[in-house]
Amino acid sequence: MTNNPLIPQSKLPQLGTTIFTQMSALAQQHQAINLSQGFPDFDGPRYLQERLAHHVAQGANQYAPMTGVQALREAIAQKTERLYGYQPDADSDITVTAGATEALYAAITALVRNGDEVICFDPSYDSYAPAIALSGGIVKRMALQPPHFRVDWQEFAALLSERTRLVILNTPHNPSATVWQQADFAALWQAIAGHEIFVISDEVYEHINFSQQGHASVLAHPQLRERAVAVSSFGKTYHMTGWKVGYCVAPAPISAEIRKVHQYLTFSVNTPAQLALADMLRAET
Repeated sequence: MTNNPLIPQSKLPQLGTTIFTQMSALAQQHQAINLSQGFPDFDGPRYLQERLAHHVAQGANQYAPMTGVQALREAIAQKTERLYGYQPDADSDITVTAGATEALYAAITALVRNGDEVICFDPSYDSYAPAIALSGGIVKRMALQPPHFRVDWQEFAALLSERTRLVILNTPHNPSATVWQQADFAALWQAIAGHEIFVISDEVYEHINFSQQGHASVLAHPQLRERAVAVSSFGKTYHMTGWKVGYCVAPAPISAEIRKVHQYLTFSVNTPAQLALADMLRAET
C-alpha cells in the first residue's frame, strides 16, 4: 500500500511564487543590482535603530495592543493632521499592521464579498488580485496608458456597475511614478458619489514624491475619506522594509471591520519597532 499525499485543491491555481521572490533570488545569485523590490542600497536612519535597541533593552518585548501601540497611533494622527489637514481618531480610525501588504489584505477581505467587482488600475501591485479572489471578488482591470499613465475618467465610468464594490488606487504609482492630484480625487468622487463604493488608496510611497504640488492623499478629500482606507508603509518611508510595519487610516465603521480580520491574521505588530517609530515621528515634528 502506497502512501499518497493528500493534495489540496488550490484556491489560487493560476499563481506560483511571486515574481519579487524570484527576481530577488536571481539578483543575489548573480550579484546584480535589484530593481524589483522597493528599498535602496543604504540603511535606514541611525536614530531609528538606536530607539529600537533602547526599547528592546527596556523590556518592551511582549505583545502590543491589537490595534497598535497608543503612542504610535497618536503620532500617526498628528502626522496626518499636519500633512493633510485631517486628524483621524487615534483610538478608532488607525490600525497598525504587519506591513502595508497586511493592511491591504485585511481591508480587501473586510470590504469585498462574493461576486463583488473591484476596479484596479494596471499596472498594479500583484497582491491586490489574489486578495480579491480569495474573498470571491471579481477584478475589473483598467489599463493606464503611456506616456502619462493617468486615469481616463470616461473609461472608468463605463466600468462601473451595480456590482462595483471597491476601487483600489496607488499614488504615487508604482512603477510609472504618476501621482494623483486633487483634481483626480474630485473626479473619482464625482464618479462614485451616487454608488455604494469603497476606496482603498495605496499611498506607501507618499514621502517619495518629487512633484511640485507634493503628495495628494485621499484623506484630504472630505467626502472620499468617509468611505476610504488609506494605506501607508513605514518600511518604504524609512527604508526599513524588514521591520514590516505599516498602518491604515479609515473611518471607525470601516476600521472596525478591518480589525476583525487583522486580529485573526497577525493579531499585533512587534512592540519595540512600534515604539521606535513613535519616537521617530515625534522627533520629526
